[in-house]
Amino acid sequence: MKTTRRDALRHGLTAGTALTLGGGLVAGWGGALPSGAGGVSAHGGLPGASDPAVNLRNIVRMQGSLREQDVPWWFTGVIFGVRGESETPRPLVRFEGMEIYWFKHITDGFMLGGHTVTFFRDYDSGEFLREFRNPYTGRIDQVKPAVQGGNLGFSYTPRGIWPVRLSGEPIAPPVEKPLQLQWHALGNHVWLQHQTVYPPGMPAMHGQRQTLFASRAEFDDSRVDALSSSFSSTVFMGWLKWMDMKDEPGHVIWHASGVKLKNIGELPREYRERAEREYPERMSARPKPV
Repeated sequence: MKTTRRDALRHGLTAGTALTLGGGLVAGWGGALPSGAGGVSAHGGLPGASDPAVNLRNIVRMQGSLREQDVPWWFTGVIFGVRGESETPRPLVRFEGMEIYWFKHITDGFMLGGHTVTFFRDYDSGEFLREFRNPYTGRIDQVKPAVQGGNLGFSYTPRGIWPVRLSGEPIAPPVEKPLQLQWHALGNHVWLQHQTVYPPGMPAMHGQRQTLFASRAEFDDSRVDALSSSFSSTVFMGWLKWMDMKDEPGHVIWHASGVKLKNIGELPREYRERAEREYPERMSARPKPV
């Protein structure tokens, strides 16, 4: 079946949500951040920060690895519900997840593929959730994990970043533009800040702001292929599908943070054992042989 742009969006293939909350930092559909997003004054003296080739190398080091290998991230966070302008955001559930990436070398850059497995937890007890008493509807909702990836990915080049099938074929004609990113640095800290740019067709209430962090000493060491990164992200989107509130006013806010791991053995035991038991096929992002 041919995947259309709308199908891709419906299944979460958008910058920062395709590979949901963790390192899913990309410059947006079909190219780069708006011109001037990484002004010289914000670069903090980072060498080559205006060079698209340097930006490509460093975003891959931040998000994954220059080597072809599995790069897992672990993240946690809270989802808030908002019904109206006068209502204080209400914490609904906690979540915990893993994203695992693989940057495959291609002629003009890299192709990113990966998986995301997110489990929801009770806000108060921290226990894994199977059922959720919906405070808005009074119903008992059946909670389903958020699982994505394995079919679609992103092409990373000095000319921009855009969604592709894992065959390398773009989902829509890419709009090529030199890759410019919003870098900041101060002291021993480097961070990459970004407002996700969504293509036409997304719901009005959909947006993300994300920041990845690394140490300046490690960032400046060209021998380091995979930086010891961490991140923080806030996402605005419609009600969770399993809440069955599509036609209700309001939205949810995800706030997440997490770290890049050396391997899946560093995942917390309780999470890893459940993920391996329920989704063993998602524990590696190694491309399948063609």
